[in-house]
Amino acid sequence: LLFVLGTVSCTLFLAVNGLYSAGDDVIELTPTNFNKEVIQSESLWLVEFYAPWCGHCQRLTPEWKKAATALKGVVKVGAVDADKHQSLGGQYGVRGFPTIKIFGSNKNKAEDYQGGRTSDAIVDAALSALRSLVKDRLSGRSGGYSSGKQSRESGGGDKKDVIELTDDSFDKKVINSDDVWMVEFYAPWCGHCKNLEPEWAAAATEVKEQTKGKVKLAAVDATVNQMLAGRYGIRGFPTIKIFQKGEEPVDYDGGRTRSDIVARALDLFSDNAPPPELLEIISEDVLKSTCDAHQLCIISVLPHILDTGASGRNSYLDVMLKMAEKYKKKMWGWLWTEAGAQSDLESSLGIGGFGYPAMAAVNARKMKFALLKGSFSEQGINEFLRELSVGRGSTAPVAGGAFPKIQSVEPWDGKDGELPVEDDIDLSDVDLDDWDKDEL
Repeated sequence: LLFVLGTVSCTLFLAVNGLYSAGDDVIELTPTNFNKEVIQSESLWLVEFYAPWCGHCQRLTPEWKKAATALKGVVKVGAVDADKHQSLGGQYGVRGFPTIKIFGSNKNKAEDYQGGRTSDAIVDAALSALRSLVKDRLSGRSGGYSSGKQSRESGGGDKKDVIELTDDSFDKKVINSDDVWMVEFYAPWCGHCKNLEPEWAAAATEVKEQTKGKVKLAAVDATVNQMLAGRYGIRGFPTIKIFQKGEEPVDYDGGRTRSDIVARALDLFSDNAPPPELLEIISEDVLKSTCDAHQLCIISVLPHILDTGASGRNSYLDVMLKMAEKYKKKMWGWLWTEAGAQSDLESSLGIGGFGYPAMAAVNARKMKFALLKGSFSEQGINEFLRELSVGRGSTAPVAGGAFPKIQSVEPWDGKDGELPVEDDIDLSDVDLDDWDKDEL
């Protein structure tokens, strides 16, 4: 999802400033103030997650400002630069820009805004959501974690996604698991533990959704399960430890808010996530869906199969897979095609017709690309991608300002190539001697 790519977009493809300033009625939100401003607020919030380079976001900006001014003192209107604060965007499942969320009575179940992009439509949706929030309060329905101040006594339902562990269940569930576990060791009488509990519970639900259960949040009552407390040297409460298969547990020493906990969990998830798929460009859909969904897509043009055979091609693909694994936290897309199969695409990237294998890193939103100048090897590609990561390297516009038409081709079958079969010519009834005389 959204990680360190902000540094690439800001330096490699021209720096862009945020769309809002302190003089606007739009409140700028960051991982530092989001929990206090939004989650612990009694107010209704409309929050836009944007990227400065996004054209739709730029067009929305004046309407968003106008709505914020109209709603001032009635509904809070905020904005998150999700390109700069990617952990916050990832936390709420932001996959495209702009994404607008409504934080109502239950701040941990934000609703997606699907209305129009005019100030009138935004204001109408805000007032409708405000009416629902007031009716909820009138009927006595609680917003769950809307105040962010519930304690451990507030009821078991609130912490449904926190897994309770004991001396008997710990090894089976945690030590033998392929998942990542974040485990809180607490004491029921501990005030800091009580303060942490609603944050831990809210984070558990979000982390479960965001990682599809691959990162789990758990809790151990260390006053009851003294064997575990002794094994892991628990001396104070709460103590949070991170368990990953085959590794020694490490202490979590980050912040104690829901957003802090979720951000660390998502980092752990990305560290343990599989590398992105390496796809062959067999249709226009493959290219567009991959390049539109990622800030950069890495496109390789490999030699014709008759030049390398299956073993040679697989060695190139292996190099790409290793690099995709190494740079998986960047969340780039990875594509390849055979020389000549997409000749228009090659030409648009300045590759066409020679120098295979070749590689280009493309920013489809800016329609700019950088070319691999060094060798197509682990070392050469690593240097190329590392330069991109720190904002160095020369770029050029994609010819024509857009991807050319992509040919639909059959996917590679994994086999060596075969020369075209020529039709056999039967020369048995041709008198070659007479033919030679006639020619002379």
